[in-house]
Amino acid sequence: MDAVAESVIRLGGRVTGRFVQRRGNSGNKKGNAPGGRRNTDRPYSRRTLMSTGKIREIAKARAQHQAEAVVFYNELTDHQRIVLAEIIGCAVFSRHDL
Repeated sequence: MDAVAESVIRLGGRVTGRFVQRRGNSGNKKGNAPGGRRNTDRPYSRRTLMSTGKIREIAKARAQHQAEAVVFYNELTDHQRIVLAEIIGCAVFSRHDL
C-alpha cells in the first residue's frame, strides 16, 4: 500500500485514508461466533471486490475529504470500476492504472 500511496503523491495527488478489507477476523462480543471466519475461503465480491459495509465506509470518507478519486490496490474489472464509481461517487482506479 505504501508504493501505491507514493505513486499517488508522485502524480500530484494526496492520500487521505487507507482501508483494508479483512476477512475471517470478526465474531460476537464473546468471540465465539463464526462471524467473518466462515467467509474466509469464499471469493471476493465479483460486483464490488469488497463488502457493502467497507464500500460505504470508503464512500463516507471520500465525501468527508471531498476526494476526486479512489485507488484500489487490487486489479479491478471494468464492471467493478463502474459499480464502485457509482457507489463511491468519484473516479475509481487500481494501482495498475497509476
